[in-house]
Amino acid sequence: MLRVLCHFLVIMFLTILTQIGGIAWGIALFFRSRILAFILTYTALSIATIWVAPNFGRVALNCFDDGSLQVQSVIYCALNRNYVSPQLAQVLIETADAVDKGFPGAKTLVLDANFPFFDGFPLLPHLSHDDGDKADLAFYYKDENDYLPGVVRSPIGYFAFEQGPTNCVPKWPTLRWDFKFLQPFWRSYAIEPERNKAVLQILSDDARVGKIFVEPHLVNALDVAHPKIRFQGCRAARHDDHIHMQLK
Repeated sequence: MLRVLCHFLVIMFLTILTQIGGIAWGIALFFRSRILAFILTYTALSIATIWVAPNFGRVALNCFDDGSLQVQSVIYCALNRNYVSPQLAQVLIETADAVDKGFPGAKTLVLDANFPFFDGFPLLPHLSHDDGDKADLAFYYKDENDYLPGVVRSPIGYFAFEQGPTNCVPKWPTLRWDFKFLQPFWRSYAIEPERNKAVLQILSDDARVGKIFVEPHLVNALDVAHPKIRFQGCRAARHDDHIHMQLK
């Protein structure tokens, strides 16, 4: 009974993390070398998903593209979190190209997007990202000299917060994590103002974009106030480590 429960928990965890990982583990249970069977099955399912997902209104962002739009880490692709609707894919490509046109060599990095199948399936820990029309973008960063193409402060682009004034007070339940213990480990790069301002203005002017979430102190610092650029609320995740954008 305990073994059955453990396998059930593994299936649930892998499903929550990758959407299709639970299926792969369930198949692997029929093989003696379960870990190897899981890796092979999961890899095969992930590759097949690239061709199946369009039937569910999703397309995979290219994980090996070295152009102006890039997926920040291979981990997002390995976990099947790099899927978007065709319209959002077009918006992201055009936005990255526009930033690159204004600032040649700029690299726009996508973080979490969506899973490949089924509207309403949660992409935890996000409160949304469940319909193919949402994506997170990493900030553009610079060192003491200049802009750093394709570079972020933390390994996955999240949780390296830009500190600033806030009216939020601790509440429970909340996803507004500070992760103070992690902050000293991140690279000490600064927000690159020109490219971050440009991408927010480009997204704001795009009629297909409905909402953009960025912390108010960064909106003020970058001087990008716009009706589409909003505060996500005190119980949602902080948005001074990335940009959240979604279609109408």
